[in-house]
Amino acid sequence: MAGNRRKTGIITFKADASLLEAIKSVPNRSAFIRTAILAALDSACPVCGGTGVLSANQMRHWESFAEDHALEECGKCHEVRVVCSRAAAGQAGRPGRKAKC
Repeated sequence: MAGNRRKTGIITFKADASLLEAIKSVPNRSAFIRTAILAALDSACPVCGGTGVLSANQMRHWESFAEDHALEECGKCHEVRVVCSRAAAGQAGRPGRKAKC
């Protein structure tokens, strides 16, 4: 019974009035917040870890990576994606291919 697992800690945070009002109608706020936090952690940026800021070393690595990669909008979902310019040009013996949406 995963729902009956014993919780090992308590986390508190401050929320503004609009968030408090929005969450009032959620039946199990604790479960909702746990699920939302886990989902956010699963989709955090793999480079910055979700901070939105790169360290000097990370920025150097990104700049090196960006020499052969570009950001472009996906024609189907309109999200930004990273595209390898070598693959798109068919270099290195590998034909270019685009990720499926």
